Amino acid sequence: MSENQNLLAEQRRALIIDEVRRRGGVRVNELTRKLGVSDMTVRRDLDALARQGVVEKVHGGAVPVVEASTHEPGFEAKSGLELTAKEDIARAAAPLAAPGTAIALSGGTTTFALAQQLLDVPDLTVVTNSVRVADVFHASQRGAASRQGAATVVLTGGVRTPSDSLVGPVADQAIESLHFDVLFLGVHGISPEAGLSTPNLAEAETNRRLVQSARRVVVVADHTKWGTVGLSSFASLDQVDTLVTDGGLPVEARAEVAEHMRLVVAGEPEAEAEAEDGTDI
Repeated sequence: MSENQNLLAEQRRALIIDEVRRRGGVRVNELTRKLGVSDMTVRRDLDALARQGVVEKVHGGAVPVVEASTHEPGFEAKSGLELTAKEDIARAAAPLAAPGTAIALSGGTTTFALAQQLLDVPDLTVVTNSVRVADVFHASQRGAASRQGAATVVLTGGVRTPSDSLVGPVADQAIESLHFDVLFLGVHGISPEAGLSTPNLAEAETNRRLVQSARRVVVVADHTKWGTVGLSSFASLDQVDTLVTDGGLPVEARAEVAEHMRLVVAGEPEAEAEAEDGTDI
């Protein structure tokens, strides 16, 4: 991390999270030197990250939070993490939704960011089990009710999870009768051993139905999801066609991913050009 007094709070906190995870802990005085900010600023950042549940404050610094495989953060807690990465991923993934196709968007903060990038794609049919994603399209349509080519949105029923996804038998029954050209899937964790996983058993089953109903599966996940394992796996890496992620994904992880699926890294010109030229996924 290079010193920069003009870093935004979001950027500082992302750097702090990366440093904590990479080293297993950091001290306040180390962060002040590396970030070029005051002790007070670093302590405020650590307070904010501790409230979000991503680091644990200890005397003189912070260490990673070791989460149980059943821990499921709420939507608001997750929405404050890796904001820039999620927006970059959303922009890189949006060209994979062709006009006039039927797509599915799972729950999650990255798919929420993606929904906002898809508002101008004409004649989409969007199936989602995310209340937040549905709200993005509905709000846009209320603002321009007569707009030609506005998306047709189908919101599944179900029981609401902490991340504002609808899951359970009602959602499963609705999804299994449908067929999507592309599924854009947010995940809690992705790893070579466990594949795609979530801490919520009911959400795992609903995600499994989404994967089964899709002709192509595109996972949208920032680099912090790599190596995370939730309680229940719902798909193997070989069931994924494309992973859209950010530049923080380590080199060794990229090599692992490339053995199973196409990799699109947001912000890397070659990868973005490949996505935009309509290459088959």
